[in-house]
Amino acid sequence: MAENKGKEQPPQNQINIELTEDIAEGIYSNLAMIAHSNSEFVIDFIRLMPGVPKARVKARIIITPEHARRLLAALQDNIEKYERTFGPINQTNEIPGFPINFGGAVGEA
Repeated sequence: MAENKGKEQPPQNQINIELTEDIAEGIYSNLAMIAHSNSEFVIDFIRLMPGVPKARVKARIIITPEHARRLLAALQDNIEKYERTFGPINQTNEIPGFPINFGGAVGEA
């Protein structure tokens, strides 16, 4: 026991998380759809492009109901911190509409 007295012990609940370069780049999503069963929540992150009638799921995350509750709490905490720093996030109840040109000049081929 005396040998370990001077050495730092890592916390028992510490998790070493690895973030690979390709995952660190992230995936852009402007739509999320959520479904659930009695044992899991499925969150699909989708990229919706203007003028394109088909959208593609870019990532699917499947979590337990307990982790869904933790995710909800973490999102709420982060939104509150964001709004304290940057001001309220404006929200409408309308489905987002995307102009075909995102408001910029229309390109020609």
